Amino acid sequence: MDNTWWWLLGLVALLFGGMLLSAWRARQQLQTRLLMSWGQLPGRTRQDSEASLQEAYAAQRQLHPRGSTIDDLTWHDLNLMQVFQRVNLTESSVGAEALYAQMRGFDFGQPATDEKLIAFFAQNQPARMAVRTAFAHLGKVDHNQSQQYLLNADHHVLPGSWQFRVLGLLPLVGVALIFVVPLAGVLLMIASLLFNLVYYQLRRNALELELNAMRYLVQTIAAAHQLSGINTPRQAALKAAYAPLKQITRHAFVFRTHTGTELEVVMDYLGICFMLPFIAYNSVLQTLTAQRQAALTLWQELGQLEVAIAIANFRQASPVACQPTFTADAVEAQGLVHPLLKKPVANDLDWRQTALITGSNASGKSTYVKSVAINCVLAQTINTATASSFALAPGHVVTAMAVQDDITAGDSYFIAEIKAIQRVLKLAAQGQRVYGFIDEILKGTNTIERIAASASVVQWLSRTKARVMVATHDSELTEILKALVINWHFQETVTASGVTFDYQLHQGPATSHNAIALLSTMAYPQPIIQTAHDLVAAFEQTRTWPQVEQSK
Repeated sequence: MDNTWWWLLGLVALLFGGMLLSAWRARQQLQTRLLMSWGQLPGRTRQDSEASLQEAYAAQRQLHPRGSTIDDLTWHDLNLMQVFQRVNLTESSVGAEALYAQMRGFDFGQPATDEKLIAFFAQNQPARMAVRTAFAHLGKVDHNQSQQYLLNADHHVLPGSWQFRVLGLLPLVGVALIFVVPLAGVLLMIASLLFNLVYYQLRRNALELELNAMRYLVQTIAAAHQLSGINTPRQAALKAAYAPLKQITRHAFVFRTHTGTELEVVMDYLGICFMLPFIAYNSVLQTLTAQRQAALTLWQELGQLEVAIAIANFRQASPVACQPTFTADAVEAQGLVHPLLKKPVANDLDWRQTALITGSNASGKSTYVKSVAINCVLAQTINTATASSFALAPGHVVTAMAVQDDITAGDSYFIAEIKAIQRVLKLAAQGQRVYGFIDEILKGTNTIERIAASASVVQWLSRTKARVMVATHDSELTEILKALVINWHFQETVTASGVTFDYQLHQGPATSHNAIALLSTMAYPQPIIQTAHDLVAAFEQTRTWPQVEQSK
């Protein structure tokens, strides 16, 4: 063997060794990342866009309808996408989609959590690492459409599967013909390869959605093969769901998850040259059509593994967390905090009737209302609350807090506001228990009608099973409705250096105001501040507003 061959073999060995080293380093980095992330609240990732999660959720709702759903307005009012991101310690789209769906709906008094599985992963690091590693290799693909694909699998059959097999064989026929008629063999091989490349691209453009969905589905089933070998409380169920689908893993090579490596590009072109994606597509589809329920069950089983890990981590990483209890009436909590705040102030809660919360600007009213609402959602979806203890009667959660006008629908701010509040009224009229959370009730209209309409709404709701928490600056409501509601307030301390807040919930209505004091801390002209004080003093003495005269 001459030196050229030795150099060639050395180069191949060097390349192969480099690939092995790169793969080893990638595994080490993955293991380090997984170990370091445990016990930490995750943040936003490049994947798991809300648009993609909503697509999957639409399919999930068809498969598993819930007794109550968190509608879009409530979801955005409470910044629940950010809360989801704090919980979302998932490594695959299967897990992220399952967690998102779980946080968007629930059955009353029956959170869809597997507490045995959650406890298992919290205590068993080797199994937890093995499961997370397998899901990390599967990875995340936004808009994978896999669940939607499973719902409509019988509508995607590719006609003429024999044509793909013939086209895939032609390059091999050309190679064999080279040894008999070299020129004809070379021409046939080149022509068939070029034709297959062009034909594939033309057909692929029309089938891109199906091929992408198929790719992630096949890789998910391949991951299930590995996961079914890990000893977990759901191992038997996972094996049973995987068994009818295991033959699909033979096509995992064709439907690899794209990572962008040079080797992957080469292998993709080889597959295209022999029409392997189309040939494998119909083969996989035949199995999926016959075993669709098994595939849907498998998808759900895999999702629950990652959901359990995410919930276990959220409970461990949160400064305070507990499992709620479900009661016949009322909402009670100790040490309740907002899960998105870095330095939250804990408050207790004993909520048995409609509550009015008054207080100065920036005193903590809205934050407290949101913390209660968010925990009513978390308690009923992931069986977790950010409190020392939390108990509630099962019920819908509906908010009207960050209302905006809707130009496309032609709705003014006030119209948008009364539509938002009407969602609470409709559920209450049906005799259902609903927790309603309203910030600055009916602020989009004039003072007299706002107070009158707000009092009427609260009075009507007090005769239903609804529990409503209203944050308002209208101190008149605390007096008008004192026989029907409980009054709470937040307060402040005004000093020469500014305004400070304790962010603690106090009993009774607010008795102080800070808006004018805040003007002073922002260096507003003294005449403005003095005139404002004089007007307030005159109103509080006579209950009528004096006429403002031209300043001198």
